[in-house]
Amino acid sequence: LQTVARMSSSTQAESVIKNIIREICLECSGRGHSVSETLAAFMVKAAVLDPENDFNVERTLTKEDVQDLVDICVSRLLDENSPSLETVKMQVHFDMNYSTRAEFLQEHHHVLETRLQPIVQEIADIRARSRDEVEGLYRKVVSCVLLRSGLGSPTDIAVVREATAALQSVFPQTELGTFMALSKVDKDRQLKELTAIVTGIRLFNRDCGKGGEGIDDLPSILRDALQATTQAIEGELTKCLKLAFEFTGVLVYLMESPHPHPSSPFPSLFYLKQCLINCRQHEAFIKILMRDILLCAEHLDQLEQDFHANMDKLKDTVQSKTAVPTAQVYPLFISLSHLWSEFQDEVVLLSVLNSLLSSLASFTKSSSDMRKLEDINSSVDSSLVLTDEQRKAQTSGTEHRVNPEKHRNCEFLFPETTKDFDNLPLEFKGFCGFCLSAHDRLLLPGNPSLGLLHHRGRYYCFSSRDAADKFATSPEGFLSVCVDVSKRSPELIQLLDMHTHFSASTPGQKGTKSDLIKLPVTKNDAGTQTDTHFMESNIVKSYEWNEWELRRKAIKLANLRKKITRSVQTNLSHYLRDNTTQIYPLKETGSQCKREESSSVPKPSTYMSGLRGKDLPTQTVDLTLSCHTHNNITT
Repeated sequence: LQTVARMSSSTQAESVIKNIIREICLECSGRGHSVSETLAAFMVKAAVLDPENDFNVERTLTKEDVQDLVDICVSRLLDENSPSLETVKMQVHFDMNYSTRAEFLQEHHHVLETRLQPIVQEIADIRARSRDEVEGLYRKVVSCVLLRSGLGSPTDIAVVREATAALQSVFPQTELGTFMALSKVDKDRQLKELTAIVTGIRLFNRDCGKGGEGIDDLPSILRDALQATTQAIEGELTKCLKLAFEFTGVLVYLMESPHPHPSSPFPSLFYLKQCLINCRQHEAFIKILMRDILLCAEHLDQLEQDFHANMDKLKDTVQSKTAVPTAQVYPLFISLSHLWSEFQDEVVLLSVLNSLLSSLASFTKSSSDMRKLEDINSSVDSSLVLTDEQRKAQTSGTEHRVNPEKHRNCEFLFPETTKDFDNLPLEFKGFCGFCLSAHDRLLLPGNPSLGLLHHRGRYYCFSSRDAADKFATSPEGFLSVCVDVSKRSPELIQLLDMHTHFSASTPGQKGTKSDLIKLPVTKNDAGTQTDTHFMESNIVKSYEWNEWELRRKAIKLANLRKKITRSVQTNLSHYLRDNTTQIYPLKETGSQCKREESSSVPKPSTYMSGLRGKDLPTQTVDLTLSCHTHNNITT
């Protein structure tokens, strides 16, 4: 909006813009119409873009210029029978209330956490000492768990009892002393973890038929709501398309009729074109909502599969056991809780989409409540009221295609010669650029099979071969006209996604052929600075040269206080070890009997005769005494 007043100071320009918007809102409020600042800002920009108002933004706006701008905006905003104003209001309302799935869920979770922050802060600040204070703290923890999980009301006694029993199984009241010693961040984290575990336990008990007080059957509710919303949005889309087809057929009839256009009781062509633009914008928004609803349906199917799979796995883990390791069941409980939270997100998202769909209908009164359209249709040939697919079918076939030989300076693309032809981004959202410019804002759907004009990196489709041939003769000229008509009807800028066409055009001036070719000249103060270390640094911050510091880190990493020393010996290493053995020396002992006795045997004695002397035979004589004789001699 700074194009409204280009002052020497940006702060002064913003102040002028805010004053203009504030004055417009006050003027409309004084006349009984409430206008948001966003809508007023949009109307200011539209008034400045319109070349008929002749606002030159190259100079400072005077008081008379500001007053004229305010009067123009107020008169447009107070026009109660303007389809163009309703289209602008629809665009502003949709932009302010619609967000992508990820953005909406992020904002929703942030709002929930903000609402829970007071009770979480209160739990974190309590320092319970007496028994009554400890019991009060435990009740607050139960309430926090119920509010965060969304499974039942904290004022329902049955729900509180069930949640308390589930919480006591994982977090008994005796653990509050340890809980109060934690930091606030750890307390918040533990509260979230306890909420997930308690939610999983209650969901498991509900599935087993042993609890589930206050827990709705969200999958079934979502299925019914999704079916009802799908039927509603399909009905709304059918109604919107029917009106768009009728307006298109009437406009084609009135523009092609050789007779002069009747002035009464028929509305003007401009009014009918505004109604058609309103219907097409409504159709575009409905299709965006329908796409989100289809994503909800796909996500719901996946959620149900994951939920049942986790529940079956949890049942297999428990199997009527009296005790199960917490490391096995707690992750399953937490997984169930997260899946159920996604079910709750889908409920809120579906409700918002349904509410937004209903609110869009209030911006189509001028086009949908037109009684005169029935009178017009009765005088129009029914063959002219065709659907978009029927119009494309009429111009399909090789005989209706553009002949590229006639346009050697232009490039036309065809389905059989172009890769990913159906996925090419079409300018003007697929509407015919020739009809938009030559027939003054007539929205007629194009047929890509006729041939796409590839011009300056953009792709244009047309409703007929004749339209394509005429547009190809001077693309810049027709595009300049398209920019001019969108300035007079600013709702076309968002509907046809024409923001890029205004990058080089000057507000308040009529476009020329060169406006779309020249790039905007921008000036800005800039500075450059050379980095101190432009080369990549290879300094190892963790390097240590001190041996004792390395030993200290090694001992710290080893954490020997919590380690057990173990040793292993093999058969081969047994011989390599140092070993010592200690023995006791032997004792010298003796014993004594009462008497001493001994015994001896006779000594063997033999005598050999005849060894020398006479020549006699040798004889051996045994001289050994007998034992008895020997003993007597000895004694």
